Amino acid sequence: MSTIIEKAQELKQTLANSEEFATLRSLHGQINADEVAKRMLDNFRKLQLELQQKQMQGVQITQEEAEQAQKQFELVQQHELISKLMEAEQNLSTIIGDVNKIITEPLEEIYGNPEQ
Repeated sequence: MSTIIEKAQELKQTLANSEEFATLRSLHGQINADEVAKRMLDNFRKLQLELQQKQMQGVQITQEEAEQAQKQFELVQQHELISKLMEAEQNLSTIIGDVNKIITEPLEEIYGNPEQ
């Protein structure tokens, strides 16, 4: 078991030293230094979280809320730094998803692929 944990620690360090993570960290720092960008992103994420919580509670999102979220998304996408941050987040999320898929392959051999 300790070998698995050691490999996970190595993977953590590899991720932390990756170009993708460095880009994300840099963009995050730039946004935190830009008061307007930070406020825009914080407001968007707050709205996003509120809507997710409603969905998890089984509450139907209104058309107005959906439109408001879409407008906020379009607004933040127009901000160059925020757009780059979201792209960097997506890139890193894809990498983590790929890693997860790779490390769970042995379990799929036993239990099958739940996506099928």
